[in-house]
Amino acid sequence: MPKTLVQEFTKGLWEELPPFRLVLGLCPTLGVTTSMENGLGMGIATTFVLVGSNLLISMLRSMIPTKVRIACFIIIIASFVTIVELLMQAYTYPLYLKLGVFIPLIVVNCIVLGRAEAFAYKNKVSFSMADGLGIGIGYTLALGALGAVRELLGHGSVTVWGDLSYNLASSFPSFHPFSFMVQAPGAFICLGLMLCLINVIGD
Repeated sequence: MPKTLVQEFTKGLWEELPPFRLVLGLCPTLGVTTSMENGLGMGIATTFVLVGSNLLISMLRSMIPTKVRIACFIIIIASFVTIVELLMQAYTYPLYLKLGVFIPLIVVNCIVLGRAEAFAYKNKVSFSMADGLGIGIGYTLALGALGAVRELLGHGSVTVWGDLSYNLASSFPSFHPFSFMVQAPGAFICLGLMLCLINVIGD
């Protein structure tokens, strides 16, 4: 039975949720999730690139030669990465500085290239857009959740976006932040624990 647009969209929210179910895109997942704001920003940027590249690749799939399809995919993805990079420099410059090199590295993010190869190149525009949007939103939520946990445990507070924040010490005065949670070891530990939780829930 063929999948519907809703099914193609919702699969990215759980069934194929990156990075917890697909276990892809781990480099930016570990690198930028020192805060919830960083995680959400990276996820939104990746979603923009996913939807745009899926749309264009699906529209041009009959014109892209099979032998050079990967090179064509990378050119299309790089174009959307350049657009999102310029937009971030213009409108969210402080966040752009925090994310640093991980924004241009979206070009080689295996999630984006994987969706182009496995889905957009083989399906029509509407399904490709639904796939890109679902995977992108799922990725954004995953990075935001991981960033929130690391920031909350590492700093004792979490900034959702802008001035919207929550201070754990106000609810639990005896709490002492685990500073290693916002460092490299904390990224691996937190990701491993969340992967374990997702697998338990999924089973």
